[in-house]
Amino acid sequence: MPFSQKLLQLKEEVLAEAKPLFAHVDEVSEANTLKVLDAMRECHVSDAHFNTTSGYAYDDIGRGKVEELFAKVFGAERALVRTQFVSGTHALATVLFGILRPGDELVSLTGKPYDTMQTVIGYDNPSPGSLKEFGILYHELPMIDGKVDLAHIPDVITEKTKMVLIQRSRGYSMRSPLSIADIREITTAVKRVKPDCVCFVDNCYGEFVDTQEPVQAGADIMAGSLIKNPGGGIAPTGGYIAGKDKLVELASYRLTAPGMGDELGASLANNRLILQGFFLAPHVVAQAIKGALFAAGLFAKLGYRTLPLPTDVRGDIIQAIELDTPEKLIAFCGGIQKYSPVDSFATPEPWDMPGYADQVIMAAGTFVQGASIELSADGPMRAPYNVYLQGGLTFEHAVIGILGAAQAIEDLNTK
Repeated sequence: MPFSQKLLQLKEEVLAEAKPLFAHVDEVSEANTLKVLDAMRECHVSDAHFNTTSGYAYDDIGRGKVEELFAKVFGAERALVRTQFVSGTHALATVLFGILRPGDELVSLTGKPYDTMQTVIGYDNPSPGSLKEFGILYHELPMIDGKVDLAHIPDVITEKTKMVLIQRSRGYSMRSPLSIADIREITTAVKRVKPDCVCFVDNCYGEFVDTQEPVQAGADIMAGSLIKNPGGGIAPTGGYIAGKDKLVELASYRLTAPGMGDELGASLANNRLILQGFFLAPHVVAQAIKGALFAAGLFAKLGYRTLPLPTDVRGDIIQAIELDTPEKLIAFCGGIQKYSPVDSFATPEPWDMPGYADQVIMAAGTFVQGASIELSADGPMRAPYNVYLQGGLTFEHAVIGILGAAQAIEDLNTK
C-alpha cells in the first residue's frame, strides 16, 4: 500500500485495540437493522411503492409509505419525508418557521448554533428572511465544559419561550455530541420548568448511532437530512421531520402552504432509493462509526487531539481532529479527496461557502453531491484548524482514506 511503514504499523495497532469497540458498534447495527426490517414488514412495503409521481401527487402511495415507515422506526406520531428538502438546514428551518410565531422565543440549550443555523436565526444581524426579521426572539444558554448547563435551564426559559433547540452534533466546535441519555436528561429538565415548551432536536449525523432516537427520549420533534445517516448513501437528496402529529403538521404548512401541508408533493426521485437507503442505513452508519474510531485512534497515536476519543460514548458519526495549522488542514482534506471514488483528481481549496463566516475547505469525492454519510472531511479556516471527518459507505474505504490523509500530513512535514 502507498503508505509509510510507520502508518501501516500504527494501523495494525489501532485495529487490534478497536476490536472490542467494533463489537459494540455491530450490536447496535444489528438491533437497528432488525428494527427497520420489522417496520418494513409491518408497513407492508411493496415494489408498488417504488414508483415516481408527478404534478400535485395526491394520494402518492409511495410517499405515504415512506413517511409511515420513518415514523414507525423513529418512534414518532408522524413524519414528513421529502426530496423537496434541499438540505438538513432547510428541514430544520421548516420546523422553526412552521411552529414559531412573532413574539415567541427560541432558546438554544447547546450554546451557539453552527454557521448555517445562525443565518436562519439572524444571529448577529437580521439576515433577509431570518427568524429575527419576523420578530421571533432568540436566546441561548452557553455550554459548560462541552455539556448542557442543566442547572441553569430554569433561568433561560420564560413565559415567551415557545421552543428550545437542542443540537445533537457539534457543528464546527470541539464539544462532545449529545447521547440519547443526554437528550433524555435535557428534555426532562425542560418539561419540569415548562411542560408545554417544544423540545426540538437537530438530529443531523445522529440517526442509528444508538438504538433509540430523540423523540423516544422526550423530544417533541426532530429533523435531519437524507444525504446523511438515514439515506444510507443511496437517497439522492431530501430531508425529514418526525415527531408529534400536530407539530409535524405545522411544519408541513411551511414546506408547502397552509391548507395543503403534506397532502401534496410529487415523488420526483424514485422512492426505492429512499426505502433501500433507509434499510441499509444502520449498517452504513456502523461502517462510518468504525471509520471514526479508527481515525480517533490513529491520530491520537500521531500526537493530535481527537474528539471523541475511541472509548468515548458517541452521539454522532463525526470525528474531530485538531490539526493546529492551515497547511495540515488543507493536506488532510487533500488526502481524503485523493482516495475518493469520485473527483479523486481534484485538489480541495478553501472557499467562501454560502452560510459560513469563514472560508471552508471540504473534501467530498462523493456519488451524491455533499453527502456526508459518504467519506468526507471539512473544516473552517480558523484556529485551531480542526478538521471534521465523517461518513464512509464501507469501513475499508474509510481506513484507506484516513491513511491517505495521515500520509499527506506526513509528506507535508518532510518537505
